Amino acid sequence: MTKFILPRRRVLLLSGGALAAPMLSAGVARAVDDWPNKPVRYINIFPAGGPTDTLSRIVCHELSQLSGQQFVVENKAGAGGNVGADAIAKSAPDGYTIGLYSIASHAIAPTLYTKLPFDAEKDFTGIAMLWSVPNLLMSRLDFPAKTVPEIIALARDNPGKYSFASSGAGTSPQISGELFKQLAKINLLHVPYRGSAPAHQDLLAGQVDMMFDNIPGPLGLMRSGKVRGFAVTSRERHPAVPEIPTMAEYLPGFEITSWGGVCGPAGLPAPMVEKLSALTKKALEGDAVKKAFDQQGATRIWMSPADTAAYRAADEKRLAPVIKQSGAKVD
Repeated sequence: MTKFILPRRRVLLLSGGALAAPMLSAGVARAVDDWPNKPVRYINIFPAGGPTDTLSRIVCHELSQLSGQQFVVENKAGAGGNVGADAIAKSAPDGYTIGLYSIASHAIAPTLYTKLPFDAEKDFTGIAMLWSVPNLLMSRLDFPAKTVPEIIALARDNPGKYSFASSGAGTSPQISGELFKQLAKINLLHVPYRGSAPAHQDLLAGQVDMMFDNIPGPLGLMRSGKVRGFAVTSRERHPAVPEIPTMAEYLPGFEITSWGGVCGPAGLPAPMVEKLSALTKKALEGDAVKKAFDQQGATRIWMSPADTAAYRAADEKRLAPVIKQSGAKVD
């Protein structure tokens, strides 16, 4: 019987590897058990003052209360959320940098943008879904149309004359506007902004005619009598504004719902992902978050990490034909 004798160096390497595996596993376990033992950075990929900022801060406040460590919101905006998403993707997978998982950067951008600095599927760890909100079409008060059919008639008589604002290229408000143009067969000028807040300012100042936005923004403006609401982009009327019709009531098949979740970079250890997900679920179940979300017109939609990733992938696939047919493209 032939004996195979391994070189001493290889024996040491193999034995070292065998010893290192349980040590590494134990290290990960300790890191998970100890998490969080310092402040956690939450990157909101859109500017301060907009709907995603408000909702993110509501959730992060509750996470801080539950964990005993601060979840600090950092706004890192640009390129429809892609700048902030790239920062999340390139952060260390240690659980201390997480951020917004968004329809804009993770489901729309892969089709809309010719080139991205990240892979929406491979460079992120989906942790949990947080909310779902429809967009709402609103206009300045002195805009001549008062209903969706009147907007369509006005736009057809004056192609290219009227404008709609959005919170940025590649956001769900922009795609809502592109779908509106496509289904109504009208020509509107898209004016992208760096977030909702500056777009609101120009709408109120009469610099743009209309705007699609996540419903938390329009709700406040409508309640204070500063804008006119026309329609929501969800399949059914929204309970916060049941008097406002859906776009589908005028244009069958019109449906775009914005969503937000929480993600981290690829490579987050599975036990840490589960702990983060469970903490997020507990935060969303709290009465304070429920009340705050209701006031903002947002629906809580917690999902497991696996379901969160699957939801993102399905939405990218669903929206791709809409984006391609609209002709919208960002180089």
